[in-house]
Amino acid sequence: MTARGPLAARETMAPDAAPVPPDVLPARRRAPIARLLRAEVRWIFRRPRTLVVLGLLVLLPVITGVAVDLTLSGAAPVDAGPPGGAPGAGGGPPIFVTMATSAFVLPLGSLMTLLMLMLPLTVAMAAGDALAGEQSHGALRGWLLAPVSRGRLLLVKTVGVLVVALVAAGLVVASGVVTGLVLAGTDGLVSMSGTELSVGGVLWRLAVAVAWATVYLMAVGAVALAISASTEHPMLVVVGVLGGLIVSVVLLQISALDWLHPYLLPSSLTSLVDLIRDPVSFDGLAEGAFRAVCYLVIGLSVAYARITTRDG
Repeated sequence: MTARGPLAARETMAPDAAPVPPDVLPARRRAPIARLLRAEVRWIFRRPRTLVVLGLLVLLPVITGVAVDLTLSGAAPVDAGPPGGAPGAGGGPPIFVTMATSAFVLPLGSLMTLLMLMLPLTVAMAAGDALAGEQSHGALRGWLLAPVSRGRLLLVKTVGVLVVALVAAGLVVASGVVTGLVLAGTDGLVSMSGTELSVGGVLWRLAVAVAWATVYLMAVGAVALAISASTEHPMLVVVGVLGGLIVSVVLLQISALDWLHPYLLPSSLTSLVDLIRDPVSFDGLAEGAFRAVCYLVIGLSVAYARITTRDG
């Protein structure tokens, strides 16, 4: 009688054949993390909508600086008030008025303004495309077949959102600096306290502003990734993030909810004004950064829990 089947095939092998050790067996190779990061960043900056939004972010500080300069060129000079006064609160000129005479205030003022809506919109779009958008097109299956674990997948997508946040904030500040220097020259490096600043003093303040804005935007991106991991519709991510920010801003205007204000992410945006003053106070910036880190940890934790337990 002739044996049949896989068991018979193994029995017909040479009796002196040694079993193959497990470490010699062909294993599924994991995709290198560096290659995944390069592919993710390259894919992000190939999207036309990403390039369009970044182009708008470059143009907005230019438009703001030119508009303020033209508006105030024929107006009566504004009383600067005592040095160190609060902008627009009777103790100093409004921040948009100071933009016309200070090449240092324009980039930070533009950054504060765009952090209200435009920059969070950019990050929310990137986070929505990262998970929900690719899942709706079936692209996430290719990642998992690479093979890429779901934890590493979330790491790659988080780094991609981080790169978008850093590039967006950096472009706004760089565009504001160039526009301010063109409009006010190098003599316009003046703080809102009325003190003249050196180029080095301005650069490190702008670097702190970009770093702080990146942390803030990553907090928004973490919340967006948590929503993106729970849906297949990227527009729902954008609407959810922007809706939450708008509601938070409205709640900040209600004095009866003072107890809630420290927990709202946009409450720390005004801390960037401290970088325009001399000397710089880091209390508000540190509090805002800690609040953003809390949102970041919670958002990424929810995203990780969702992406590792979700089927498909």
